[in-house]
Amino acid sequence: MQRTELSVTSCRAASAEKHTLALEMGQFHTAEAPGPCAVFAPMHYEPGYAYPLIVWLHGEGGDERQLLRVMPQISLRNYVAIAPRGGCASAGDADRAGSGWRPIEERLDTAASRVDDCIALAMRRFNIAPQRVFLAGFDSGGSMAFRLAFSQPYRFAGVLSLCGRFPSNTGGLAQWKGIRGLPVFLTAGRHSEEYPSNLVCRDLRLLHSAGVSITLREYPCGHELTPQMLADLDRWIIEQITAKAVV
Repeated sequence: MQRTELSVTSCRAASAEKHTLALEMGQFHTAEAPGPCAVFAPMHYEPGYAYPLIVWLHGEGGDERQLLRVMPQISLRNYVAIAPRGGCASAGDADRAGSGWRPIEERLDTAASRVDDCIALAMRRFNIAPQRVFLAGFDSGGSMAFRLAFSQPYRFAGVLSLCGRFPSNTGGLAQWKGIRGLPVFLTAGRHSEEYPSNLVCRDLRLLHSAGVSITLREYPCGHELTPQMLADLDRWIIEQITAKAVV
């Protein structure tokens, strides 16, 4: 990667559409097709540069708008990012906030389809480096990111689960040869009741036994996203990109 903070020459004009939130240092908007999602365009988007893509899966009880809160704390310059909405909390309530990705296995096909649609949408609208697509998520979104990335390990440059346990009761390790080459970033809150230390240790042992290359970081917090956690996510992705560029 030739830069970690992009030098830039132009900026996308903010849209006046109803679902657009324009920020001084970035642009967010909701794309209604092929499904509800949020899109982040980096500060002063440069069309001649192939950007890494972050596909973000929100936490349980949230929706795609979580992307609007996390990207300013990750980076305003380094990435294009996109986030689909998880399954609805109740059947037939498609517009309701409060969605999620549980139960993981029952929503796997839906999640895979939504991620596929989001990646295709991002690649139509932006210059994306196809070998630099990272799948990340928080809480159940992190668990679903694990499940999707481990089912298609050659498709992603890395998987990042923030406070999301590994779905060990699924077939997540079936493609063990492929997942050995997939970098993994896992975070946990030291005081989390949803993902306590004993389960973190269980997941770490399981992934190590499968030969997975994993970076685990624990933070002095509960079950939450912190600025330090998101800053470390940015650094870890940049490390993966620069390491491959040197090889």
